[in-house]
Amino acid sequence: MKKHIILLSTVLFSTSFLAQNKGLVANSQSPYSKLQSVGLEDVKWTNGFWKEQFDVETKNTLPYMWRLYHNDSISHAYKNFEIAAGLMKGKFSGPSFHDGDFYKIFEGMAATYAVTKDKKLDVQMDEAIALFAKVQRKDGYLHTPVLIDERWGTLGPEEVKKQLGFEKYNMGHLMTAACIHYRATGKTNFLNIAKGVADYLYEFYKKASPELARNAICPSHYMGIVEMYRTTKNPKYLELANNLIDIRGTTNDGTDDNQDRLPFRQQTTAMGHAVRANYLYAGVADLYAETGEKKLLDNLESIWDDVTYRKMYITGACGALYDGVSPDGTSYDPTVVQKIHQAYGRPFQLPNATAHTETCANIGNVLWNWRMLQITGEAKYADIVELALYNSVLSGVNLEGDKFCYNNPLNVSDDLPFHQRWGNEREGYIKLSNCCAPNVTRTIAEVGNYAYNLSKEGVNVNLYGSNTLNTKTLRGESLEIEQQTNYPWDGKVTLKIVKAPKDLYGFFLRIPGWSNGAEVAVNNSKIQDKVISSTYLKVNRKWKKGDIIELNIPMPVELMEANPLVEEVKNQVAVKRGPLVYCLESNELPANTSVNDVILNVNSKFSTDFIELDNRKLLSINATSSVTGDHSWDKKLYKPISSKDTTSFTVKLIPYFAWGNKGKGEMTVWMSH
Repeated sequence: MKKHIILLSTVLFSTSFLAQNKGLVANSQSPYSKLQSVGLEDVKWTNGFWKEQFDVETKNTLPYMWRLYHNDSISHAYKNFEIAAGLMKGKFSGPSFHDGDFYKIFEGMAATYAVTKDKKLDVQMDEAIALFAKVQRKDGYLHTPVLIDERWGTLGPEEVKKQLGFEKYNMGHLMTAACIHYRATGKTNFLNIAKGVADYLYEFYKKASPELARNAICPSHYMGIVEMYRTTKNPKYLELANNLIDIRGTTNDGTDDNQDRLPFRQQTTAMGHAVRANYLYAGVADLYAETGEKKLLDNLESIWDDVTYRKMYITGACGALYDGVSPDGTSYDPTVVQKIHQAYGRPFQLPNATAHTETCANIGNVLWNWRMLQITGEAKYADIVELALYNSVLSGVNLEGDKFCYNNPLNVSDDLPFHQRWGNEREGYIKLSNCCAPNVTRTIAEVGNYAYNLSKEGVNVNLYGSNTLNTKTLRGESLEIEQQTNYPWDGKVTLKIVKAPKDLYGFFLRIPGWSNGAEVAVNNSKIQDKVISSTYLKVNRKWKKGDIIELNIPMPVELMEANPLVEEVKNQVAVKRGPLVYCLESNELPANTSVNDVILNVNSKFSTDFIELDNRKLLSINATSSVTGDHSWDKKLYKPISSKDTTSFTVKLIPYFAWGNKGKGEMTVWMSH
């Protein structure tokens, strides 16, 4: 099972080939992908939730990040490229993944340019590409910490030169960004640099020892090299991608933290560092789409079950523990019990105040599930994409788009008697750990590409939001749709057909897994087919201009409970409405009341109203609650339950992604009842 490679003859770039490969994942020719991406430019948000978010991205986040990463008094990323290019003498400064951070910002710019055609972005990207070209070594190698040392001899004993540096991670983000840039602009200047990197990696992995070759920390290069294969059709890149999986777990120095103590084909549960894990799973899904190796998909599905049903937060967040051990502390032998940081943890181990849930891990969950959706066509994966995007990804950035979270706890308490490594307030620049901010930047720019997929049977509608889709079917026919909705605040969605194929064509509407009682009508005539949650409902007919498909999804307030094995939230409830998880902040409470003291009345007559926060309208939920008069825990670990002096009051819950935008305070998702 070592080699499962489809060798296709290299083809020259052509206009038609580029037209078929202009999405985030260029899988139009992937033989084991059931769904295919639409072009980056094919979807444009017109109003509502994602249009507001995209406007924040283009007006605030992207310009802010571009300036920040050019400000060498804060971030040295761009300056490192200038030093490596020989424009000035200096030392490498910043985290070892600094190059990759800048490539992520660049990818966000390219994805944005695909939609807006903003000439300023094009100029800025060309400026950066010219610098990358000056940095790149003749053999294709491009990693500023090493190149600065080679040029100036100034690096010193840096960790980045050691076996588990972020060298390949940076190269992976370079390759992905270059592919997106090529699809957005049609230019090959960055893609040519990426070819040099990919060729270098191919030669490196042919000659390197297994111990050196396992240098795959946070393996974005798995996705990157498959995307290079899809873009160039160079068969050696697919060969390399398969080899990257083959070498995992074949050395004596592998770790659970890095998912390479065991070969991937022996892994059936999620383990170790959650970002590295989710990036690995996304890369393996990409490889499966090209090779169809059943064992890869079997393992991915088993791992997905483990994550979704035992290790994922209600917000779609991953990576419960700041620090943990694996496997399960059954031996004192240090080769068996290994320390893991930012860890998935054990099944049902989901703390709230100490939840790590790095934004990058949550984005990795989106990347993985997006690929699983396309190779299987199953709606359950789109459910997770939606869940994470609306909750644990968007919580990683403030409403104004210029402050960011590294971790995303589900409870923030003033009385927590210890300091955690990362704080509970968003920051403009998270020193030494700012990887999440560029990742959110590119992700929000690219949400439009998740909204639809194409198949031989029709078009899948994955995400709901007001937009226009203007694309070509897989048979080359024009397809234009206007979607109107106030989702996620309202469950009514209308799809107006502007252009569609003349013959029978299918619309596959995602019926969210959280929904119950959804109805679908075409031109005001209700469809009698059974509507099943977490599936795609096929509406197949000959369409004419002006036809209207209407989807109505009830959005009641729902109280959620967790599996009783999740000890941290036993006998507590969380509040959801539609795809959104809600939370309670302390600024909504009486003076000297903690969010941890609140008892939610589950029989509340829940009501909703819109509030305005940082120029955004958000739907809030009103409920009744109470606290007892005796809620002091000073020098107390346990005390009798008190029912005296109970005070009742109304609380206002807000979407979890919007917590922390009113300044410092407490917050909780789970509440006693």
